[in-house]
Amino acid sequence: MVDGISNSSATNNSSLNSSRQTLAQNFDTFLSILTTQLKNQNPLDPLDTNQFTQQLVQFTGVEQQLKTNTFLESLLASTQTAGRMDAVSYIGKQVTVSGKTTQLTGTHAMWGYNAEANVANATITIKNAQGNVVYTQSGSLNMGAGTFAWDGISSDGQPQPDGLYTMSIDGTNLSGKTVKVTTSAIGIVSAVDFSSGTPMVTVGAAKVPLSDISEVRIPDAPATPDKA
Repeated sequence: MVDGISNSSATNNSSLNSSRQTLAQNFDTFLSILTTQLKNQNPLDPLDTNQFTQQLVQFTGVEQQLKTNTFLESLLASTQTAGRMDAVSYIGKQVTVSGKTTQLTGTHAMWGYNAEANVANATITIKNAQGNVVYTQSGSLNMGAGTFAWDGISSDGQPQPDGLYTMSIDGTNLSGKTVKVTTSAIGIVSAVDFSSGTPMVTVGAAKVPLSDISEVRIPDAPATPDKA
């Protein structure tokens, strides 16, 4: 959750600040002891400064590590912010996501498809949320990617209610061999949810991760009726 990330970040920052303060205090104490010992050393038997030098190097190394941790945390926070801003920019855009299910809104539902080869005999089947077939259409498809738009009218001419519908395409080539046709859903992003830690975009009534989006585009403007 977003709150969890914020709390974790605050805890890490508090721990880092505490470590830095402790290091500074220990370093000041170390320098004070070193100075006192150097002032009171026996000139005929001077202290071995190698140990002091090694400790000084260790303090310096720890201080550099803390600075590196601070930089990495700032970089991570900046990356997370940029990722969220990128996700928010999807709102209002038309996206293509993997799957067979899309939302019928008013008289518009759209899917994408990709045929591995030319399909001489293709059958498009659309089912409602209850799994009942409401529309079928036969025809041919060219190899490659394409889109299919449905106006929400069933095969018997009845308008269907708004909701989720699935589409599948079965097809064969001229030799009767099955041609694989994959489908994808196309819809408009209406919201972005960060509560799970991974940005989830809302497309219709479904929430999908950004990784499932294969295409983003500006939706086509609705046609304007000609004036009389």
